[in-house]
Amino acid sequence: MGRPTLVGPAGSGQVAKLCNQLIVGGTLCIVAEALMLAQAGGADPAAVRTALRGGFAESRILEVHGQRMLDRNFLPGGQVKSQAKDLDNVLFAASAAGVTLPVAELITQTYHSILNAVPNADQSAALLALERLNPGKRVGNAPDKLP
Repeated sequence: MGRPTLVGPAGSGQVAKLCNQLIVGGTLCIVAEALMLAQAGGADPAAVRTALRGGFAESRILEVHGQRMLDRNFLPGGQVKSQAKDLDNVLFAASAAGVTLPVAELITQTYHSILNAVPNADQSAALLALERLNPGKRVGNAPDKLP
């Protein structure tokens, strides 16, 4: 996850890992939505991604997974089934801590919506979930690369 950092008493590292997965899963979904909006709005999604890089939206997710989405390369790195499991654990931890995380619930639903169809696909397949919600809308022209 990064550099060794004491985040609290025993068990806190697990919470930190869940926080990481929540940020990753959420950012993947937002990058997919941004590329979809670009495409549907008539902009070149690859050019929009390039324009966003270097600004406040810059992230490793935009860099790596944004390109994977544009290339429609859903061959696994991190997998949909792992992301769904981790997000389920985020919601369980939130419940145990007595907090409601509505965005985390939406992100979890997004991954569950494609879990049966592409469980072994890369987590960037969040784009596929978004395309299911928007029939006839697609980012890029390349054929899908799926496991």
